[in-house]
Amino acid sequence: MSTSRRLCLRVMLGLPLTAGLSACGFQLRGAADYPFKTLYANFSSTSSLGVELRRNLLGTGRIELWNDPPQMLRADAVLDILSEDRQQVVVGVNTSGQVRELQLRLKVKFRLRTPQGVNLIEPVELAQQRDLSFTETAALSKEIEQGMMYRDMQSDIVQQIMRRLAAVKSLATPLSKP
Repeated sequence: MSTSRRLCLRVMLGLPLTAGLSACGFQLRGAADYPFKTLYANFSSTSSLGVELRRNLLGTGRIELWNDPPQMLRADAVLDILSEDRQQVVVGVNTSGQVRELQLRLKVKFRLRTPQGVNLIEPVELAQQRDLSFTETAALSKEIEQGMMYRDMQSDIVQQIMRRLAAVKSLATPLSKP
């Protein structure tokens, strides 16, 4: 089969698929639009969560991120990470009492407010958990897997925070005072 016939065949097969996707309302997620242009980051820039959150906020190209305390009063909004809690809970042991299964948990509590203290997003706790099988003979590899799972949970939570920040409609309609 010649290359021109293959190209023609691919185009003819691709058109119905493209038309079907556009007819069902499918649209790629675009860049979020935030109601604030300057955001004061009231969280640790040295924690792994803080580093990833900062990278995602700056990566939008639409937000100027400030972390110098005198700038807080001039910012449009303040993002507070109120708590970050990593837990490791034993959920399964064998007959000799050795750990066989762990549950990894990550909880992050945050809020978005104006510099004057009016809440734009009430304090919200986001939680992720993952199950991890465990064997003493593979302790080092399980430790590496545990780190990867925590990073995955952290990325999920950062994406949830980003979506919630984008869902804030306007700075003019705050939810409540603290």
